[in-house]
Amino acid sequence: MGRILKGIRKELKEFKKFAMKDNAITLAIGVIIGVAFKDLVDALVKNIFTPPIGFLTANLDFSEMFFTLGKEQYDTLAQAQEAQAVVIQYGLVLNALITFTITAIILYFIVRAINKATEKEQVKEEKKTMKCPYCFSDISKKSTKCAFCTSKVKPETGQ
Repeated sequence: MGRILKGIRKELKEFKKFAMKDNAITLAIGVIIGVAFKDLVDALVKNIFTPPIGFLTANLDFSEMFFTLGKEQYDTLAQAQEAQAVVIQYGLVLNALITFTITAIILYFIVRAINKATEKEQVKEEKKTMKCPYCFSDISKKSTKCAFCTSKVKPETGQ
């Protein structure tokens, strides 16, 4: 029994080590943020974007769009489901397509903003460095000696 408990403790320690690694925590945070973002986009689609589309299409509710496989026709989705008819709800696919499109557009603008901010930071960083004339490594403009090849260099001043 003691050997089993030792084995369990060892496995729990290894699992804790794994779970506490930066990449596992980062992945978990990414998944949580992704789920929250999906909920936000779903709410935007359902409450902001779909109503105007419904208004423009005479209050057509996409989630109620369907057709049945078979000879029987039903006026509402509820009637078809109650009769246990084989139903293809293409309206849900349209809603998912709208959600996907809006998500892609929002993500595009977010990534674009992040890329612009990153480019600005890179430009600022580039201004703080110069190339070593001997090994061509990036070093601080204030350097008098290259950290990579240890050659003496002339610091750039006045910038």
